[in-house]
Amino acid sequence: MSRQRQFKLREENILAMAEQLLLESGDGDITLDSLADQLDLAKGTLYKHFSSKDELYLRIIIRYEEHLFDINRIDDCASAGVARMIFQQLFNPQKAMLLNQIEERLAASATGLNRLFGELYDIRRQRMKRLIDIISAYLKDERSSLSTRDYLSSIWAMGQGGAGLLNSSFYQRYLGRRDTLRYAFVQQILELPSHYPAISDEVMDEDMQELVEQIETESEEHRNTSY
Repeated sequence: MSRQRQFKLREENILAMAEQLLLESGDGDITLDSLADQLDLAKGTLYKHFSSKDELYLRIIIRYEEHLFDINRIDDCASAGVARMIFQQLFNPQKAMLLNQIEERLAASATGLNRLFGELYDIRRQRMKRLIDIISAYLKDERSSLSTRDYLSSIWAMGQGGAGLLNSSFYQRYLGRRDTLRYAFVQQILELPSHYPAISDEVMDEDMQELVEQIETESEEHRNTSY
């Protein structure tokens, strides 16, 4: 195995273990000492891969975003794509909530991470374009007048709110089985467009192209930015 391959494999192991320790910590923070101990590595070895703990955290978030992008690239029917969009937040609600909290914290306080945040947002914009395609196709299939923008917002709101509920100790005590609640959320999202039937035979989605153009503009600005 080449040195480059060994380096990349070790980096992936570091990211996977750091994510596991974060999920186990409960408070969204770990120490590099504990991470090095779990991996049986010298602490200095971690700094060969990450300049700081904040960079390590952001790389975990980027890795998660790449995983979501790959899931959304599956090419099957639009309804399955919509179901995956919300289910990916509900399947592991602790991770969804925790990584969102860490990202907000880093965006508000961390310094020296502009390049990595640019990388994260670029992957997210690519995923957004894919999600817009899936949503637009589903709305056409359902002959719905609901706009792409409003439907996308509804999916995110349901997914984020559902993840918060599934991750709460209150839900664990009172509200029943997680699998039935997940199913209910997915069903509600899939049925939402039917409550907004198109008035005419021609279904128009005027803001879809505007969304795509906005993403393209921001992507071009990102490519032209020096960090």
